[in-house]
Amino acid sequence: MSLKNQSSMSEFLLLGLPIRPEQQGVFFALFLGMYLTTVLGNLLIILLIRLDSCLHTPMYFFLSHLAFSDISLSSVTVPKTLMNMQTQQQSIPYVGCISQVYFFIFFGCLDNLLLTMMAYDRYLAVCHPLHYTTIMKDRLCIILVAGSWFFSCVQALLHTLLVEQLSFCAGTIIPHFFCDLAVVLKSSCSDTSLNELLILTEGGFIFILPLSGILASYIRMAGIILKVPSFKRISKALSTCGSHLFVVFLYYGTIAGVYFFPSSGNSKNKNIIASVMYMVVTPMLNPFIYSLRNKDMKHALQKIFRAKDSPLV
Repeated sequence: MSLKNQSSMSEFLLLGLPIRPEQQGVFFALFLGMYLTTVLGNLLIILLIRLDSCLHTPMYFFLSHLAFSDISLSSVTVPKTLMNMQTQQQSIPYVGCISQVYFFIFFGCLDNLLLTMMAYDRYLAVCHPLHYTTIMKDRLCIILVAGSWFFSCVQALLHTLLVEQLSFCAGTIIPHFFCDLAVVLKSSCSDTSLNELLILTEGGFIFILPLSGILASYIRMAGIILKVPSFKRISKALSTCGSHLFVVFLYYGTIAGVYFFPSSGNSKNKNIIASVMYMVVTPMLNPFIYSLRNKDMKHALQKIFRAKDSPLV
């Protein structure tokens, strides 16, 4: 086949999800339901945080940005997947594919950094409560979030520019339901050694450093809690931290399985399932794990309903 570089390549062919034709309707309804839950659940988080002044704290400030990032991460791929399932047309324009690569990396990196900042916020609140208000000021929170957005943008731009330098064979097929960076690289006819080296070095650094920070924060918090053993205190900590750690391990575990410990060529479906977990399932679970089970968030929701039901004077 003749080679076409990025300037002449018009579109790719996405193979989509590994499901049978008779199952298309069921999976369409399932993905649509999960996507709507993700969008509505995270929008509710943002709305409650903005309306309730009691939630104007560093933790909920980070959470509002995480909610927006989760909506955006799912919106990068799910609407296109739903459209392809409905129309049975699996093609995606070259520009659309490159855009998916960029925004997937951007919001994926942003999620990593925001999860780390939330863990750091909890660490300060539990381990250094007397210094919490003097450290976690509004200015510092804004700087941390702005730095995360900027750093995520730079990282996504770096990977995307390298992908644009690659050449692809005519009629390139992407064996995935979206233009995942690793799969796009495997579909290229060019030498991708530089791209793969960047993923293993810079990408590994972005993966390992935030995860190490999160785990270190939880380990330190556990040490502080266990110094004064109390069944009620320990059970409450296990309930909260266990849920958070479940999402962290689910998110980072699936990413590690896809990018750092990929399956063999005969197990591509496992990589697709892992991608569904961190692209669709985890953003859907975050509203329940991080906020809707939170007493402050429930109280804010109750206040809105009370204000709506109270008669006007």
